[in-house]
Amino acid sequence: MNEIIKEKTMQAVSVLNELDIDLWITFVRETSAGGDPVLPIIYGRDLTWQSALLISKTGERIAIVGGFEEDTAVRTDAYNTVIPYHQSIQPHLLEVLNRLDPQTIALNYSADDVYSDGLSVGLHQVLLAMLKDTPYANRIISSEKIISALRGRKTPTELLRVKAAIDSTSIIYDKMFNFVKAGMSEIEIAQQMRKFVDEAGLDTAWESDHCPTVNAGAETPAGHVSPTGTQLKPGELLHFDFGVKQDDYCSDIQRVAYLPSDEHPTPSPELDRAFSTIVKAIQNAVKAIKPGVKGKDIDAIARETLAQEGYPEFMHALGHQVGRQAHDGGAIIGPLWDRYGDTPNWPLEVGQIYTIEPSIIDPDLGVIALEEMILVTETGAEFLSQPQTEWIIL
Repeated sequence: MNEIIKEKTMQAVSVLNELDIDLWITFVRETSAGGDPVLPIIYGRDLTWQSALLISKTGERIAIVGGFEEDTAVRTDAYNTVIPYHQSIQPHLLEVLNRLDPQTIALNYSADDVYSDGLSVGLHQVLLAMLKDTPYANRIISSEKIISALRGRKTPTELLRVKAAIDSTSIIYDKMFNFVKAGMSEIEIAQQMRKFVDEAGLDTAWESDHCPTVNAGAETPAGHVSPTGTQLKPGELLHFDFGVKQDDYCSDIQRVAYLPSDEHPTPSPELDRAFSTIVKAIQNAVKAIKPGVKGKDIDAIARETLAQEGYPEFMHALGHQVGRQAHDGGAIIGPLWDRYGDTPNWPLEVGQIYTIEPSIIDPDLGVIALEEMILVTETGAEFLSQPQTEWIIL
């Protein structure tokens, strides 16, 4: 990870200059008990004592850490100054702040983005107490724009890792489509899929009890749920939601297949119409993506596509970012619902990777949903996953 950590800390300097923020501080302690979500991409290891990782728009990258972690901090090769301490971090932190005299200091709190909200209330109070009687306590702002840019704008190394995860996901899907037979339960199908993951030396992109999510026919619950004992029958669809984590980066892709029956060797007109509408919604949304567009506007395009065909709106965002996690925070492609805060208003940026995943959940047909992964480019968007545009026949 050292290569990525160096890339991301240098990238942070550029982001600070772009946003005209003087200094960004990540303040942590005992991170093995639940560390700041940004730590893996700017440090890559746990920290024990109170520690401050400071990145300045001047290019200085300073790590103030406990004395026993000095060597580890140096070995990251991401910080040009490492300051060890033994009794108190406060005098060292204040010395650096007095020297830099930042007019704006970004800390990791956010009302809308979970990955920018790593500074606990208690540790925030500790830091404010350290800054008492200094001007710096009044110069604090949220770092959410910094972290959103840092997590979202993939470096070349990060992009290669995501692409590798997507390739591995496609291979496992192909194996599964050749494996599935009539009469298999969702549990049996999921167990075999996880076996393929294990054989590849990979991890699932989220908790393995519902990665993959498997929906056989129309009678099983949709969403983030574990597979059931429901058996796949001829004449039914089979829906998957699945991804892998490979070299710390994730994929997240949905596919839908059909098991022929003697009576219905091909999907019914109702199934086929729903499937075609989902494909059309994805294509319409992706064509409209370009840097600077707000996620809510892309989401609206997909919803309108479904509405024009008489389908109800889906009860989730059209897309989320993917990176070190399957749901990687920051801006989303979604509606302005309370649960998403202001993130649907955040503009899409070059280098971000999103899913595009409209769905039709019909009590008589099942879950008709596809999920593709796209990269925002300078001129629009490109598919990273090979989009499914036709039924997969089992």
